[in-house]
Amino acid sequence: NAEYMGNYVRTLENSIQFGTPVLLENIGEELDALLEPLLLKQTFKQQGVEYIRLGENVIEYSKDFRFYITTSLRNPHYLPEISVKVCLLNFMITPLGLQDQLLGIVAAKEKPELEEKKNVLIIEGAQNKKQLKEIEDKILEVLSSSQGNILEDELAIQVLSSSKVLSEEISAKQEIATATEKEIDDTRNGYTPVSVHAAILFFAISDLANIEPMYQYSLTWFINLYVMAIQNSKSTNDLNERIEFLNDYFTESIYKNVCRSLFEKDKLLFSFILTISIMKGRNLVDEDTWRFLLTGGVGLDNPYPNPAPDWLGDKSWGEIVRTTSLETLKDFKDDFEKNTAEWKKFYDSTMPHDETYPGKWDKLIGLEKMVILRVLRPDKVVLSVQTFIIDNLGKFFIEPPTFDLVGSFSDGNCCSPLIFILSPGSDPMASLMKFSEDKGLKVSQVKTVSLGQGQGPIAQKLIENGIKNGDWVVLQNCHLATSWMPALEKICEETIIPEETDDNFRLWLTSYPSDKFPVSILQNGIKMTNEAPKGLRANLMRSYLNDPISDPEFFNSCNKPEAWRSLLFSLCFFHGIVQERRKFGPLGWNIPYEFNESDMRISMRQLLMLLNDYETPPWEALTYLTGECNYGGRVTDDKDRRLLNSILSIFYQPDVVKEPGYKFSQSGVYHIPKLGKYQVYIDYTKGLPLLPHPEVFGLHENADITKDNKETNDLFENILLTLPRQSGGGGKSSQQVIEDLSGDILSKLPPNFDMEMVIKKYPVVYNESMNTVLRQELIRFNRLTSVIRSSLVNLQKAIKGLVVMSSDLEDVFNSMLVGKQPSIWQAKSYPSLKPLGGYVKDLLERLKFLTDWIQNGAPTTFWISGFYFTQSFLTGVAQNYARKYTIPIDHLGYEYELLKEEHFIEERPEDGCYIQGLFIEGCRWDRDNMVIGESLPKILFDTMPVILCKPGRKADFKQNPVYDCPVYKTSARRGILSTTGHSTNFVMWTAVPSDQPQSHWVNRGVAMLCQLDD
Repeated sequence: NAEYMGNYVRTLENSIQFGTPVLLENIGEELDALLEPLLLKQTFKQQGVEYIRLGENVIEYSKDFRFYITTSLRNPHYLPEISVKVCLLNFMITPLGLQDQLLGIVAAKEKPELEEKKNVLIIEGAQNKKQLKEIEDKILEVLSSSQGNILEDELAIQVLSSSKVLSEEISAKQEIATATEKEIDDTRNGYTPVSVHAAILFFAISDLANIEPMYQYSLTWFINLYVMAIQNSKSTNDLNERIEFLNDYFTESIYKNVCRSLFEKDKLLFSFILTISIMKGRNLVDEDTWRFLLTGGVGLDNPYPNPAPDWLGDKSWGEIVRTTSLETLKDFKDDFEKNTAEWKKFYDSTMPHDETYPGKWDKLIGLEKMVILRVLRPDKVVLSVQTFIIDNLGKFFIEPPTFDLVGSFSDGNCCSPLIFILSPGSDPMASLMKFSEDKGLKVSQVKTVSLGQGQGPIAQKLIENGIKNGDWVVLQNCHLATSWMPALEKICEETIIPEETDDNFRLWLTSYPSDKFPVSILQNGIKMTNEAPKGLRANLMRSYLNDPISDPEFFNSCNKPEAWRSLLFSLCFFHGIVQERRKFGPLGWNIPYEFNESDMRISMRQLLMLLNDYETPPWEALTYLTGECNYGGRVTDDKDRRLLNSILSIFYQPDVVKEPGYKFSQSGVYHIPKLGKYQVYIDYTKGLPLLPHPEVFGLHENADITKDNKETNDLFENILLTLPRQSGGGGKSSQQVIEDLSGDILSKLPPNFDMEMVIKKYPVVYNESMNTVLRQELIRFNRLTSVIRSSLVNLQKAIKGLVVMSSDLEDVFNSMLVGKQPSIWQAKSYPSLKPLGGYVKDLLERLKFLTDWIQNGAPTTFWISGFYFTQSFLTGVAQNYARKYTIPIDHLGYEYELLKEEHFIEERPEDGCYIQGLFIEGCRWDRDNMVIGESLPKILFDTMPVILCKPGRKADFKQNPVYDCPVYKTSARRGILSTTGHSTNFVMWTAVPSDQPQSHWVNRGVAMLCQLDD
């Protein structure tokens, strides 16, 4: 942090001259250019004195000068040119080193007299060895300096005989010491299970930082908890019992302390990692099964046909085939094929994780059982993980402690900062101010400053005064002042020190997760999260219990109480719906917007004002202000804006006021309560179901499966981030696995397209835009296949040690190990969420589609999912039509006709094109009535038949009952907003015949996709 160390260069210069060592701490991945001559030792002699040039100054270079540099980065990548100039040492603690350290601590606390004795013996032993060495040296000196007959040299005889006596004494002492040491070690080693267990816990939490940068825990903090556990856990004279008490107490203590600093989404994940780590320590986990559970195995081809295509997805079948690589499940595939009817019952069950598994598979326990659930019903894995944790660690570990400001405060002291890790919708300030009142602080003793430009010096002054006066200083939104963070780190290290700090002083920090937040503050501080409660019921409750609704004056301030109370409840319900829809992923919102309390408050105040000022509610004004301004102001995607207004139309309409008990959804569970006082609305809300059915959000019941699948995927993705690189199964090293896999992909990848030949065969002509489309596609695919080919060839060389393993290649290696697309491929690729095997298969199919086009001319039916840039193809079709009939292209639109044919049509249409290969999510294509209909249970996607895209003048189109359905490239639906104003994931609007109103399908989140995720 050179800019904050004005004396940095001066210190270096003085140390180089006087030969004192220098320690430069916390550097990043790049070093200051000033250090270059120092690292290369570019010294030169002048008049016999050695000099070095540092910046602009030439200074004398002392031979005694030493330079040490440390970094707190977890896994830094130093470029080869830095690595050759320095000597790199890895000081990360090792499991064995930590076990020994922890064993010393537990022995010292449990049997202090033995530990003291051991330390005395170590010192004595060292002294004895030193004496023996001195004696040997003396004897050698006497022998070498003695002249003539040694037996006549009186001094020599004397030295030899006294040495003998002394060495016998020392040997006798050493024997006693060795025996005592053995006795001490035996007693001490009795506690080994405690230190082994504790070391396992430390390494389980040390990798959490890969999930969120704020999850940092220091060894000092860990050891403090460990010492507290030794002091506070139940004591007994039986060693085995004592070990059990110690381990249980410490595991619970770690869980409690780490959990309070984790977001809700990561609490179950942490319990799961903890359980697996402890079981691994007892050799109860098979590494291959564990990896398979997280990744579903890695494979490119599946030569076996799916035995039950009507209900079993190809992704699941592929995973079932790959289970044959696991020892305990090697017969599972064969058994599954023989008993598909049995397994279908299991698949159709509402609670498959609690069912009896067919045949011998019910005898399986733990992870193996979970693997079967993963391949068939991934949506129920999270529930199964909870059961697994209860069975192996206990119920305590799936019931995270609630937010406890008092407990966190009492764990800290005046020098450890208290850090609130923020999440959308959470604001800890109210709780903090109330807590300061309870602690007897005046308002003037709590100094708050929201960080941002120019606020750093103000904050620094507040801290300096606070240290003396014992104030509380609250620095809000640290993530907005990343450039000032190094200065804060320096203040925490050098200014806030016990000798100069008032005991009542506390530094409170609030920040969203940021990788720029100083690690040392995170490690030494006390971290807390306080998230807004999840769920529709809790959301409604929060709206009614918080200001302004909880203020009777506001609640009773409208001159039309009936309309006001109904519409107020309706608005709060709408707020809950738009927030809770986020948990359904892209089915809920394309982009998960952070709608917050302030949006609702301003809408409420406007509602009150408009109701007071107008005879009847001005619906248009209300809808515009709430839907387009207050909430809609956050919405950047036009499809989301359409959805927002569609949802709002349920809650802001005349029936809400006219119809008593107006229903918000078909089931009638959710409705407007009978008109009454404030308490009526609170009581009604308390009686609502804890887990709302998707229908209240306007979604199909399958949406719950989509949500649960997303939870499972997120859980496994995040666990993979915390795992070290593994060696391959079946005796193969991970290098061997990747070499085979990359060789397999390279052998299947065809050569790049021959552009010269294509240009000759398909020249750019005015009346056929498809030639241009083809050429542009080939250029894009050539660029992608070149990157894939070169990265795999270089990876194979790097594994053999022929080229340097760069960070890019390492990323390719790590991604392939867990079956993911490497990020350097993604940068040059079309959007795809498929795993590695599915991605390669899909890419080869696209290349084959284009090869067939080159060889046989443009196809009669286009596979629309096969294009890299689909929009250019659609523009090409419209351009051909515009040029053929000389109509300006901006007057054109598309009409769509869905046909009976599923995959292919022999004849080319007169105008426009036939396309196939689309999927629809959120509903199904009803082939009997040729309209879209409700999805079948558990079937999340349906294939669409061939569609005829007919260009024509927009002005001439007839209005039919249709649903305007967006088409996206992947199920993420979210892309970057491009220059067109659409997201890069969006392809086009299509019109699909429908016998339901538009809003029904808009609320269902219905969209077409070019490809699925498997």
